[in-house]
Amino acid sequence: MPRNIVTGIDIGTHRVKVVIAERSLEKNRGIPHIIGRGLAETKGLRHGYITNTHEAVRSIRAAISAAERKAEVQVKRAYISIGGISLESAIATGSTIISRGDSEITEADAEQAIQNCEQAIPQHTSINRKVIHAIPLQYKIDGKTVFGRPVGMKGVRLEARTLFITALEQHVNDMIQAIEEAGVEVLDVMAAPIAASLVTLLQPQKIAGVVLANIGAETVSIVIFENNIPVSLQVFPFGSTDITNDIALGFKISLADAETLKTGTGPAQNARKHFEEIVAARVSDILELIEAHLKKIGKNGLLPAGIVFTGGGSSLPLIEDRAKTTLKLPVRTAIPSLAQNNDGDFSDIIWPVAYGLCLFGFSTNDEQSMGIRIAKQTKNKILEYLKKFLP
Repeated sequence: MPRNIVTGIDIGTHRVKVVIAERSLEKNRGIPHIIGRGLAETKGLRHGYITNTHEAVRSIRAAISAAERKAEVQVKRAYISIGGISLESAIATGSTIISRGDSEITEADAEQAIQNCEQAIPQHTSINRKVIHAIPLQYKIDGKTVFGRPVGMKGVRLEARTLFITALEQHVNDMIQAIEEAGVEVLDVMAAPIAASLVTLLQPQKIAGVVLANIGAETVSIVIFENNIPVSLQVFPFGSTDITNDIALGFKISLADAETLKTGTGPAQNARKHFEEIVAARVSDILELIEAHLKKIGKNGLLPAGIVFTGGGSSLPLIEDRAKTTLKLPVRTAIPSLAQNNDGDFSDIIWPVAYGLCLFGFSTNDEQSMGIRIAKQTKNKILEYLKKFLP
């Protein structure tokens, strides 16, 4: 009897994470159970893009093999994440005239409006870039705002306002090529911050308004949700490795010792103040970038569910206290609900992206939808639908 298994591969600058999950075929319900996981040091990547394909493929194979041994299955297909500094978002508006003679709006009309939105993205921001997600933010029929799906309603002109999440096409293609050279077919591609949100955020938070900040080794990515859909995404070229470097310089120690100092209990009491000053300076830089972006999109201090930190750097000392002061928002560190649903004890904070990819893989066959349309990278199709436009 075939098994209902999905694999997610998260290729970070520091580590490759692979999660294999299974869900019972009966009624196609329940939380997917993690049956295998693999972790390997990433080589051949910088700021989320591949610099050495051979080394990257070896890292991917090592992580996949570790997951396969634990799950006792062979990985043939997987969903992968795209992260790094090439991720960007842009909002565009487009419209179309309703095609049917009885003025009823069809899915083809809605898709045409979204495609016209894509055509409206300024060329200087779209050149060499590939659309990863197209997320409808708002529809209007004959100038009047529509709440929910427009399909089935009547009108003359349909207008859409859409958020596009894009990445450099070369980086996306290089990542897919590396996965396929490792012997795995890429089923689909998802922006890493969106994948993490499937595990770390609750629906009430997404509806009220929340920002998820993923602190990685070399980048910090944020995604802002309102009304249960992403409304903005941004990546900053700073990460926890920069703090390690600062500690190494500040204390004149090796990078390995600096990393231990950062992730451990910190230095002795007589050096504690100097340590906190070093960490606080870089944390403040990161928080100021987040604050500037929130101001830019008019959400500064206006997200009731606050900011949620995840990723390997989310346990940095001082970050919660500093974030409360700088951003004037409720602050918490994400605690993904994986503890009762895994193949053994492991640190939850590094796995949300890979597990989120598994959840997405299962959701493509479900009745529910995340309100996100995915571009099928391996098929070169444009902006394929899930099943609904808006939650």
